[in-house]
Amino acid sequence: YSLRGLRKNNSVEEAELCFPQLLNTSCKKHMLPHPEAVLTYTLMSSVSLLTVSLNLLVIISISHFRQLHTPTNLLLLSLAVSDLLVGLIVMPFQILLTEPCWLLGDLVCVLCFFLGFITVPASTVNMLLISVDRYVAICDPLHYPTKFTPKTVQVYVFVCWGCAVVYSFMILFDNLKQPGRYNSCYGECVINITGVVHIVISFIIPISSIIILYMRVFVVAVSQARSMRSHIAAVKLQRSVTVTVKKSELKAARTLGVVVAVFLMCYCPYYCISLSGSELIMASSTNSFINFLLLLNSCLNPGIYALLYPWFRKSVKIIVTLQILQPHSCQTNIL
Repeated sequence: YSLRGLRKNNSVEEAELCFPQLLNTSCKKHMLPHPEAVLTYTLMSSVSLLTVSLNLLVIISISHFRQLHTPTNLLLLSLAVSDLLVGLIVMPFQILLTEPCWLLGDLVCVLCFFLGFITVPASTVNMLLISVDRYVAICDPLHYPTKFTPKTVQVYVFVCWGCAVVYSFMILFDNLKQPGRYNSCYGECVINITGVVHIVISFIIPISSIIILYMRVFVVAVSQARSMRSHIAAVKLQRSVTVTVKKSELKAARTLGVVVAVFLMCYCPYYCISLSGSELIMASSTNSFINFLLLLNSCLNPGIYALLYPWFRKSVKIIVTLQILQPHSCQTNIL
């Protein structure tokens, strides 16, 4: 199917042309009503700025404070980087697509989509890695310290981003080889991709894996909770240590489960449109909202951290009050 930034409007004969000097080949301007345009620009610009700011706080927090250098937090760091790039690159690109005409040329159009197809799939793969991390931590706790060390997580993250770059290059190869080949007129931003491949690789496989892993985590978490309640007669000290460890793992699983649930709610409508076979035309109000909802996930993730992670709230307070500039602030007790 085709992803269209702007489409030619043949129903308005006297509409202004994007390039008046090109009478026969120029697209006609697709004008949004002024109130709708102002609301769209204001909302998307605000969300883009908020996305960049919040994810930057997550990146600074996890990178600076040594106590936060855990394998799970390194995966959250990678997710925050992908979300930051979405707010910094993809969201402004979506704002440009709401303009009446695309004026930045065919190459810039394809490159913007290329970057988008790196960052958004990278977020999906990071979510999958987080799900695997929680699955191993809950279902196979004895082997977790050896399977998810900081070094192995760095390798996983590197592979994640490498796969996202290769995927973006492969799916947009024809568009990168000849930018603008699918445009029907000048002033249009259109790419063409193989819909089935895109849906299977970037949605069906990772989302199915995430759901299956979290269903397994939920079942094991429930059984562990029942097991902890049944071992009342155990040694008090041993019991308290075991319960503390298990509770911390279960709490982390619940928190990241919320992140995954919000992720699914934001991503599913976009791919349901794709599965229906509809053409994704960015100038359409419905599809613009669907794309905005998908990108909104990058802004919601750090908001979830702020609500559910005490360490994030404490680190943000230290950063905002500039205490982070003090000597040895990286050793501050955050947890």
